[in-house]
Amino acid sequence: MIKFDVPDMTCGHCVGSVDKAIKAVDPDAIAKIDLGTRTVTIETSVATEVISASITDAGYTPSLSK
Repeated sequence: MIKFDVPDMTCGHCVGSVDKAIKAVDPDAIAKIDLGTRTVTIETSVATEVISASITDAGYTPSLSK
């Protein structure tokens, strides 16, 4: 499981864009996106770097959550 903080995810459109970016690299990923805390938790078999790059390419700045 991977958890990212995505501080520039501010609305429902952002949530959809992030989810679409994740599904583009792993259609089977299970993403739980919490707009209130601006976090994304993902169950995936794809490398963290690939998921992070996909979210970045969608225009957001993910950082691994501690």
